[in-house]
Parts: sequence; C-alpha cells; structure tokens
Amino acid sequence: MRSSIFLIIGLLVISVSGQAQKVSPDVQIQTALLAAPEEQRAGAMVYGYDEKGKITVLREGSNNLICIADDPEFEGIQVACYAKKLEPFMARGRELKAQGKSEMEKREIRKQEVESGKLEMPDTPSTLYVFSGSEENYNRQTGELKEGKFRYVVYIPYATAESTGLPLKPDHPGMPWLMDPGTHRAHIMISPVNN
Repeated sequence: MRSSIFLIIGLLVISVSGQAQKVSPDVQIQTALLAAPEEQRAGAMVYGYDEKGKITVLREGSNNLICIADDPEFEGIQVACYAKKLEPFMARGRELKAQGKSEMEKREIRKQEVESGKLEMPDTPSTLYVFSGSEENYNRQTGELKEGKFRYVVYIPYATAESTGLPLKPDHPGMPWLMDPGTHRAHIMISPVNN
C-alpha cells in the first residue's frame, strides 16, 4: 500500500512538471524574439518545440535572422537568434543532437564535414545572440523573462588572435575575446557586464 502511494505521488509530480514545461507556440515565439535586436524581430523566422518536444518551424521569416525558442529539456531558460548564414552549421548540430550525439561528437563530426567541404561555414562574420535566465523569472503565459542576461557570439571561422587582435581570454568583464582560434568554430565572445 505504501509503495503504491509513493508511485501515485511520483506519477503526479511527473505529470505536473510535464505540464509546466508546455508553452504555447505564440509564447515560444515571444520568448525566442527576446534574443533578437528589436528592429529584426518582426521578420525573424522562429523554431520552437511541438507537443512531443520535436523542433519545428513556428513562424516563417522575411529577414536575415533565425531564432530558436527555449529547449524544454534543459534547465533554465535560454533562447537564441542567429544570422541565416549560420543555418547549415546550426541545423547540422540539431540533426546530430537528434541522433543522440554528445557535444564533443557533434564538434568532431562538424569539424570533419567543414574541412571536407560537406558543411558550409559563413565566409563573413556572422552573429549569434543569446538571452538566458532562470526558470523562476520566466512567465509561461506571457513569455516575459526578468533579469535575463545577454551573450553575443560572432562566428569568424579560422580567425586567430593575430588576425583579429583579440585576446584568447577576457582581461576585464565584458571584454571581447576569441574562442576556439584557428578552427572552423572560431568566434568572438562578448558577455556584457550585468548592472
């Protein structure tokens, strides 16, 4: 009897937490657009998640920006938007994730595909905007995220400290720096200082 009660309570907790994770497509779009520059929000394409947790297009776009809603599988809230030129790289990452590949496996596979010419990387700097925050500061009815933090990433494949003049680590809060120098993943990291 006692174990049956614990089982029922456990199933209720799973059921309630599963329901709490569901966010309507409209709210997913609202939240995803928080990462985008304001003047690009109206025309941005938006990916989100269906009832089964599968990534899907929630809204077609008319400009150069693609946004992705918060992944309900991960802790906290994080949305991102990026230049269309990054879509082959990002889409391949989503495919590999769906196949169950680890982060390190995804990096190695994409590296090999870029080097072989199978996967195209942007030929000019391309930006990724990330906005994140905690679950308790997120309103699932409106899509509002209070006290969120921005991070900016500018992909510049094969860039080095010498070619950019950027350091390989930030000496001061908010300072731009170069991560993964000399690789297809080379990117400028900018994490603004919080007020």
